Amino acid sequence: MKYLLGLCAFIFLFSCNTQKIQSKYSKIEYEATPCFGFCPVFKMTINADRTAIFEAEHFNFTKTPSKDEFSKPREGTFKGTITEADYQKLVALLDGLDVKNLKDKYGERNISDMPTSYLRVNMADGTSKNIEDYGKRGTEKLSEIYKFFEELRHNQKWTKVK
Repeated sequence: MKYLLGLCAFIFLFSCNTQKIQSKYSKIEYEATPCFGFCPVFKMTINADRTAIFEAEHFNFTKTPSKDEFSKPREGTFKGTITEADYQKLVALLDGLDVKNLKDKYGERNISDMPTSYLRVNMADGTSKNIEDYGKRGTEKLSEIYKFFEELRHNQKWTKVK
């Protein structure tokens, strides 16, 4: 009987010991720069706890963009929490990239009207990777990440703070 009680106590103690799964990424930043057209201009920072900042400059919410938008003030700074499912999808996309082994720069600057994407990934182990992609065509998997960030602007709940 005392062995049974000991076993029950042991199981109870271990079941109460919840462990938070640590993300291998401490911070993920994506920045999209302007082009000579109506490319969305924004920066998004996502932390390991899924909290995020979305800094919208231009062409993030307009369905019919015009050049007049450049004379308007920036669209604002927004805070939110990325859904668990979307964060896990982002982590899976990054894992599929093998981030640490990507080149630092992609794209040829012989065309002058292309946007540039910057992907900055800080790992939990203290290392980081910065990728600059002029024209947003570095690799097919990088393009998937860029598209995913562009979708996050519209499919998350954002609260304007500035």
